[in-house]
Amino acid sequence: MLHLPIANADVNGWALLFLGFFVGVLGGFFGIGGAFIVTPALNIIGFPMAFAIGTDIAHIFGKSIVATFKHSLLRHVDFKLGLFMGLLGMAGVSLGKQSILYLEKLGQAGPIVRMVYIVILFALGIFMIREYFFYSRLNEKQQWEAEAARSELSKWIRKIKVGPFINFPTSNVYGISIWVVVFLSITSGFISGFLGVGGGFIRVPVLIYFLGLPTVMAVGTDLFAILITNSWGAYIYAMAGKVEIIGAMVMVVGAAVGAQIGSVATAYATGMKIRLYFGVTLTLAGTAVIFKQLLLPTIAAYLMLGTAAILSSIIIFMLVKEVRRQNNFKKTMHKDLSRCEVD
Repeated sequence: MLHLPIANADVNGWALLFLGFFVGVLGGFFGIGGAFIVTPALNIIGFPMAFAIGTDIAHIFGKSIVATFKHSLLRHVDFKLGLFMGLLGMAGVSLGKQSILYLEKLGQAGPIVRMVYIVILFALGIFMIREYFFYSRLNEKQQWEAEAARSELSKWIRKIKVGPFINFPTSNVYGISIWVVVFLSITSGFISGFLGVGGGFIRVPVLIYFLGLPTVMAVGTDLFAILITNSWGAYIYAMAGKVEIIGAMVMVVGAAVGAQIGSVATAYATGMKIRLYFGVTLTLAGTAVIFKQLLLPTIAAYLMLGTAAILSSIIIFMLVKEVRRQNNFKKTMHKDLSRCEVD
């Protein structure tokens, strides 16, 4: 058992390490912080809820540094766009929290937040899963065209001609109205603050479908935006004495390894496959929220923890399989070249 002096609690250190690892894999692969998984899991392990939230925010901040660095090496980060989304998102977060405080006075915060959570998670999850199955019925050429094509929504947004305009060359986004970027950044931040999460599961679809970013670029850019917003959150909770630094560091050790694995795995997966796994994660998260609404919080937390473990294992298996396949292909090519030289 690991004693946490600030929270005055004893928890299983191995459980913290593996939790950090699993969520690190998912965070690196999907570009999410994973608060909707980690916070309830920490509470089950033995953290008081306030410490679970504060420690999770600190762990996400540390993990995002590693994941952003790895994605930047893979050229999957648009730092300019991420800076816009992160800084403007902080204003949206503040608005979201003010809305929550108002609903709290009315005694309606819990039920309304959970209903919004359920609608958003299921809507996004089912849409992405449906999109993947439509994609899987296409032939190879059509699949390549579907991967390269921008969404119809992003094409429509680019027709909005309200200046000034801004370019994001890294993401191949040119001549887009700056007001569109401001609106999307603040809106995604508002939803993040309203639901009390890092906002990756909102921002990644926004980057893909509204701005037309390739999936891997959306993942890396969102991780950088999370790094900006969570730096402020980690500072606030630390100053309030609600961050269990030992627990956060144990999780960051696991997350640092997992985030690198998840980040590298994006280079071996198609954008549509990433969207499929992401959609499954969101749908299961929505199911967990329903369990919580039915006053079954323990089942909800274990469902999310099991989801994190199983999906991260699938991602690792996919990565190992693809690396082996490519290595075998290179060996075969090398043998064929050797035979040609001998002939």
